[in-house]
Amino acid sequence: MTKLMNPFVTTGYVSPAYFCDREAESEQLIREITNGNNIALISARRMGKTGLISHCFDNKKISKDYYYFFVDIYATRSLRDFVFMLSREILSQLKPFGRKALEGFWMTVKSLQAGISFNPMGTPSFNINLGDIQSEETTLEEIFNYLSRADKPCIVAFDEFQQIDSYQEKNVEELLRTHIQHCNNARFIFAGSRRHIMERMFSDASRPFYQSVSMLHLESIQINTYVAFARGLFSKRSRHIETQLVEKIYEQFMGVTWYMQKILNTLFSMTPEKATCTPKMLEEAVRNNVNSYKYSFSETLFRLPEKQKELLIAIARE
Repeated sequence: MTKLMNPFVTTGYVSPAYFCDREAESEQLIREITNGNNIALISARRMGKTGLISHCFDNKKISKDYYYFFVDIYATRSLRDFVFMLSREILSQLKPFGRKALEGFWMTVKSLQAGISFNPMGTPSFNINLGDIQSEETTLEEIFNYLSRADKPCIVAFDEFQQIDSYQEKNVEELLRTHIQHCNNARFIFAGSRRHIMERMFSDASRPFYQSVSMLHLESIQINTYVAFARGLFSKRSRHIETQLVEKIYEQFMGVTWYMQKILNTLFSMTPEKATCTPKMLEEAVRNNVNSYKYSFSETLFRLPEKQKELLIAIARE
């Protein structure tokens, strides 16, 4: 098992040893997917959606029997961007399974064949660029044909799925819904952080995805559970942190997972082996983290309309 220098992970997913709780949510997500249901996973940003999905993909029930793909579409602006990200992720995840698995994709998605090649040793090379997608609807149809015929069932997770609501094309929801409802060999996770958009997409009777999924809302981890997790990671590395201090961090950051992890990552790095983390260290850790973003915050404030800026300054002074 991977042993990290700092056990408070702030980027990506490592292993169950560094993942806090979410047992009920993991069980529900895996149960829904393995029983043939698609699911919408909704929460505020930084609450741990990505980590939860990665944790479930790491479960033996999934990792052994499925191909699984995680597609972050936060930065996409169009259907072409979406198709490019989806095809790139599928190729990346299939690569470790060898030439046979890749050829299944290569032979089905004919519109991208020019960007995929094999050397005499059978090692694949990918040279797919956004410009290679001449007809995004054609390539998307071919990708879903692949998912329908793959030699193992597939799971596709779309992160920040609400992004499709802002695409320049206005038929993306209808297009995806049509392909998904006919794709019996794949299950889909739609994760999103803009609750009102995600709720409308799946709960509004006028929208294509209306009542087509199970719903899972991700809330904060229970305070007692997170306190035990944080103190346990300190203890395993011969360090100590008081319950009251972890509770203060939880309350200060309102139980948002990433912010708590970020502060505890800093505190762990500040605490020598066999020493105790102190409230004074917490003050320093928060100050250092806030200061590291001061130029970004200043830029954000500068770009606000004048009235909004004045209101924020008035609230801060009050």
